[in-house]
Amino acid sequence: MRVRGSDTSRLRRINMVTALRALRGQGAIGLTELAQRAELSRPTVEGLAEDLLALGWLAESPPETGRMGRPRRLFRFRAEAGHVLGVDIGSYSVRALVCDLEGQVVGRFSTRLAPQASRVDRLEAVRTAAGGALKDAGIEPDRLMATCVGTTGVVRDGAVKLSVALPEWTGVNLVAELGADFGPVVLVENDCNLAALAERWTGVAKDARDLVFVLSGVRTGAGLLIRGELHGGGRGMAGEIGALPLLGWHRAPSHLAGFPGLPAETAAEEVAGLVFSAAREGDPAARWAVEQYAHDLAEGIAALVLTMDPDLVVIGGGVSRSGDVLLEPLRRHLDPLCLEPPELAVSSLGEKAVVLGAVRHALDHVDARLYDVDGALPEAGPA
Repeated sequence: MRVRGSDTSRLRRINMVTALRALRGQGAIGLTELAQRAELSRPTVEGLAEDLLALGWLAESPPETGRMGRPRRLFRFRAEAGHVLGVDIGSYSVRALVCDLEGQVVGRFSTRLAPQASRVDRLEAVRTAAGGALKDAGIEPDRLMATCVGTTGVVRDGAVKLSVALPEWTGVNLVAELGADFGPVVLVENDCNLAALAERWTGVAKDARDLVFVLSGVRTGAGLLIRGELHGGGRGMAGEIGALPLLGWHRAPSHLAGFPGLPAETAAEEVAGLVFSAAREGDPAARWAVEQYAHDLAEGIAALVLTMDPDLVVIGGGVSRSGDVLLEPLRRHLDPLCLEPPELAVSSLGEKAVVLGAVRHALDHVDARLYDVDGALPEAGPA
């Protein structure tokens, strides 16, 4: 790139971002190694390191001991310079995590609530969980660089446009509701999409660019990644295969709920675990329920596979704890519906997938700001 005299400040910004990228995630390294990683001269990197130290994004580590000669200066990225908050709003619980800028958990909290809870009660549970995680981390809300909230339903522009799973939830604007408490940046995303993001970040889908994540339990939904990016569609409805009556997702849970061996008044979130456990032990009625469940689940998955041709299909949600029972009948019903059998895997993140995806989405927002060569690098938080 040719840079005129008036562009030197932008060139310095580009070099600063390059150095920050080269250092992040590497631990403590010296200026020579940093210059090599950034492909910049050592004098340039030394000046950039001083600037980043002043802004609070780098810290100088103690020099190595036992080396001959002048101790070399070591620098590390200050992951503690900022924090993000991830929240998962579920039917039966709300989970919250506070993480530093390397994604390390520093605070957590969860709270239970009834599936029929009102909008007011569910929002209060969100504030309780988020506030509890912040307290656990010792972080004030004004220290947050971004908050991401995951919720069931069709999400667009920070609001839930449609929700059939949660009472009084259609129309709730989560940005407006939570911005004053956990601002200045509040992001809202569909829970299935966030679970897909988490699986690619730290789960079984690290090598998958095109991914279908099927969140199945009390309800069934899908999150999509295309070329590693979330795909929600123009109106937030991508992956809502369950809305099509011709496919079996709307009736799949009824096969598990109809298992005659369930104890009276079994809570809905416990049904799948009990049925799969009975099937694992060889109960014929339970095995038949799982067979029918797999049949209906396969119809919707096949529609997504034939549309997207993904690298991987991940099964998550409540049934992920029973992959040893589910995968065989699911493969048997799915493979004949596809031109080529897709690769299947069971989520390794279980119930943590959505909240971890919320953390990752918030971190991606922070990264976009840090690495924006046309913006001003913000000052970091206090030590």
